[in-house]
Amino acid sequence: QVQLVESGGGLVQAGGSLRLSCAASGRTFSNYAMGWFRQAPGKERQFVAFIGMSGATTYADSVKGRFTISRDNLESTAFLHMNSLKPEDTAVYSCAARAYGGSTYFYDYNYWGQGTQVTVSS
Repeated sequence: QVQLVESGGGLVQAGGSLRLSCAASGRTFSNYAMGWFRQAPGKERQFVAFIGMSGATTYADSVKGRFTISRDNLESTAFLHMNSLKPEDTAVYSCAARAYGGSTYFYDYNYWGQGTQVTVSS
């Protein structure tokens, strides 16, 4: 089992920045790819970014150039740095872990955190 706990969400004005953290425990963190997904009210869960075990990254087109995913294996933590935030980025952001490499599909992930709310005001 892997336990994931997100933090760092909040209310920010458009154009602002936030850094989300995802602290993992329970298994060897470096053996998992880490993904971030988001879900806005009334909308489907949406892929944001993932980082593989090797550190390779993939981003959704909607966040490319504004968001950066990273990981610290010594601290067993993944991060999502969000810059130039837009009102349409408002959602609950959740991190997820996958044992066999990153994926853009939420159903490929084995473990999930509880989510953290990000609200961007215009």
